[in-house]
Parts: sequence; structure tokens; C-alpha cells
Amino acid sequence: MLRRFQQVDVFGARPFAGNPLAVVLDAEGLSTGEMQDFTRWMNLSETAFILPPTTDEADYRVRIFTLSHELPFAGHPTLGSCHAWLAAGGEPRDPGRIVQECGAGLVPIRREAGRLAFAAPPLVRSGPVDEARVAEFAGVLGIGREEIVDVRWVDNGPGWVGILLADADAVLAVEPDFGRYSGEDELDIGLVGLYPEGSECAVEVRALFNDAHGAMIEDPVTGSLNASLAQWLLGAGRLGAPYVASQGTRLGRSGRAFIDRGAGDTVWVGGATATCISGTVEL
Repeated sequence: MLRRFQQVDVFGARPFAGNPLAVVLDAEGLSTGEMQDFTRWMNLSETAFILPPTTDEADYRVRIFTLSHELPFAGHPTLGSCHAWLAAGGEPRDPGRIVQECGAGLVPIRREAGRLAFAAPPLVRSGPVDEARVAEFAGVLGIGREEIVDVRWVDNGPGWVGILLADADAVLAVEPDFGRYSGEDELDIGLVGLYPEGSECAVEVRALFNDAHGAMIEDPVTGSLNASLAQWLLGAGRLGAPYVASQGTRLGRSGRAFIDRGAGDTVWVGGATATCISGTVEL
């Protein structure tokens, strides 16, 4: 069956500079296995499938898949899916507020300054990391324990641990090697370091994780990580909102995440979205 399809660039400072997302619209009738197979074939970090919502509170429902498994929530698929749904003619109940249904529940999305922004979900794990784990992370990153300024669990679903280094240059200089890791658990490391005051961006971010085969992957721009880092760093007073985060520099990308804080200390993560490929797919 022919289904509408878009490939969307998310968080890019310009088209083709951010993180690509494959979006299948009209995904009713597809099995979980079919969705996973198509995601593997696309070979992008994530593919999203748009479905009718199961609750009157939501405008649409999305299922998000990585190359190995389904995610309850992810940032760039949230903004990319919303962009594709709107571009395909979707009309939210509230013109100023779109509500996405996903595995993590309902996620509010707003339109602002020509960008989409999602409300950061609550952390499912936070707080200090035990020193044995910190030593493991330092080894994988190829740095000394003393080079880590602070470290916290900042897990909003994918499993992120946030590691603050001395500055943005230190983040960009890291040469990780997941071959140094002897454990069996998945690693989801978010590096962050501050730029000097007055710079275009407040922080440099890198997202490093291992895939189902243990190979290291660096994500170009990561909405979920930027959301949880913002919750941590704003809450700790290390940053003030609004600010702009840079990501993807080491990969030749120009990712930009726009962070703001609203009522009730809700963190909003925004970014540019652009349809780069549009058509149909036989699926």
C-alpha cells in the first residue's frame, strides 16, 4: 500500500545541517515488526510512524523506532513528526498548541518564532552517579576523572547520564572509544560544556551511545538529551534561560536547540524543522 512519506531535517541551523528523521504518515495497519523492519532499512537513527490518537486530548499519535527497538519518547522525532503532520494537512484542536500522544504519554508542542518546541518530560531517573560508574565513563571518554566537573543521571527515557566538562573546547576534544567499556549495559552519555559569555551558543553538547552490537554512535542533534541537560543545568543554576545549545560540530553538522523555561519551570526545547524529501512509500 502506498503511504505518504517525508524525510525531515530537525534542529538544523539550515536544511541538511541537523538530524534527519523518516516519517511515515497514514501508518494504520502496520505491525510492530513491519515498522521495525522499515526503520532498519531506512538506516537513520529514528523513524516515526503517525497514527490516529487513542484519546480526545491528543491531535495525533506517534510510534518511534531506532534501528534496534521502539522508544517511548525522543526529541527530534517529536518535532519532526509534528512538522510532517502539519505539513500533510493536520489541524490541531488548539491553533497555538499541538498535543502528541506517544509511549511516554501526552507531549505538548507549541509554535514560536517560526520553530516548533516541545515541553520536556519529567526525568525518570536523576541524582548522583556512583563513583564506579563515573570511572567507567571517564575511561570510555579517554579523560581523567578530575576532568569531570559534575555528573548526574538525566534520564528521561533513553537512559542519559549528563557529564559536565570544563568548557565547550573540552567537549569537542573528547575522543571516545567504547571498546574501552567492559560492561554489558547500554551506555548513553551526554557531554556538555559552556562557551564563553557572549558567544553565539551557550553550550556545546555531544550525545554518545552504543548500539545493539556495542558499536559507538554519535547523534547529530538530540532533543531528549538537550531537554534533560537543561532541566539539570537550569535547576542547578549553572545556566540561565533562554539559551541556545550547539550540537553536531564534530560531525560537520550545525545543530541548534533553543531552550526556554516557562510557567511552572517547564523546560521547552525548540528547533527548526524542514521537509527535505516528500513522496510516498510502498509499505
